[in-house]
Amino acid sequence: MENATGSPERANASGLGAMPRAPLVVQVVTLTLVPLVSAVGVAGNAVVVLVVVWDRHMVTPTNCYLVSLAVADLLVLLGAAVPTVAEAASGGGWVFGHAGCLGITYLQYVGINASSGSIMAFTVERYLAICHPLRAQALCTVARAKRMAAWVWLATGTYCTLWLFLVDTRKVVYADGVQVQCDYRVSRSLYLPVYFLDFVFFYALPLGLATVLYALIARVLFTRPLPPGHSGLTGSDHQMGPAHHASFSSKGRKDALNSRKQVIKMLAVVLVLFAVLWLPYHALVVANSFLQPPYLDFGFLLFCRLCIYLNSAANPIVYALMSQRFRNAFHRLFQCRLAQPKRPPQEDLPVCYSIVKDCSQHSLGP
Repeated sequence: MENATGSPERANASGLGAMPRAPLVVQVVTLTLVPLVSAVGVAGNAVVVLVVVWDRHMVTPTNCYLVSLAVADLLVLLGAAVPTVAEAASGGGWVFGHAGCLGITYLQYVGINASSGSIMAFTVERYLAICHPLRAQALCTVARAKRMAAWVWLATGTYCTLWLFLVDTRKVVYADGVQVQCDYRVSRSLYLPVYFLDFVFFYALPLGLATVLYALIARVLFTRPLPPGHSGLTGSDHQMGPAHHASFSSKGRKDALNSRKQVIKMLAVVLVLFAVLWLPYHALVVANSFLQPPYLDFGFLLFCRLCIYLNSAANPIVYALMSQRFRNAFHRLFQCRLAQPKRPPQEDLPVCYSIVKDCSQHSLGP
């Protein structure tokens, strides 16, 4: 592929356009920052998955979607950050072969799109649980959350099979030698519909819908009083005796409302981080779909990639900072307390804002 000046370029499958060989300073920064961010992200997301799988008290519908998001972030970090580091270490060449080109590109986009789908899924789940509590009693269950998460992965996995036919390896001749690259199979202009579908269905549309749903959730939680008829109990809690029900006073309902608010704040932060940190990449992809030659400032390209990796690494940190329940679960996991008590301690008794089977903990957090 030749640019306007006649110098050789290489393209890649990330949507950033044709890319000449990166300067040394970019390679050094890539080899320094990307492994650090990736290591933090991989460790954090792996711990999130382990905590929810290991601690039965953490298995709630919302946390099922957060596990799905954590797995998607792991795919992004392993499928995108690792090849980026390997490429910088090898001086710009592709070292994973033809099968790696297809498979890694496919996993990158599966992780990217599954993360968007998981965020959309837990947003809808919270909307139903808070704004339509009676309907949520049947819809917002752990079993249904697992099925919905599976459908998110099935749909994104099927959609992303396009990339198995859109990328390939080829040799690029430079002045100092020949390198193998993983890049476009056909002309870059033919990828415009694919990039716009990704932008619309996995960024713009989810963010627009999420904005509306969070506005409706906020109206219920922050501007309306807690309905007096809501006992704060789940459907399964109604099987308990009247003495236990009596313990859930107005204070219990108030604590449940505060817990729900904290959960929504945490999930809203996750959504905002997704919107802000993915914006540079999506803006650059859309712009380069029209620009000839494409915009290829290596500092900005590295900035876009670091934003993506930071987004995948930041979510576990958000859970730890904003969810007491996650912090307690992290502590229990690291303390290796394999023998779980038969019932949670008093401060972790389940209290809910609405009569749904997904009950928030008294200690705040999903």
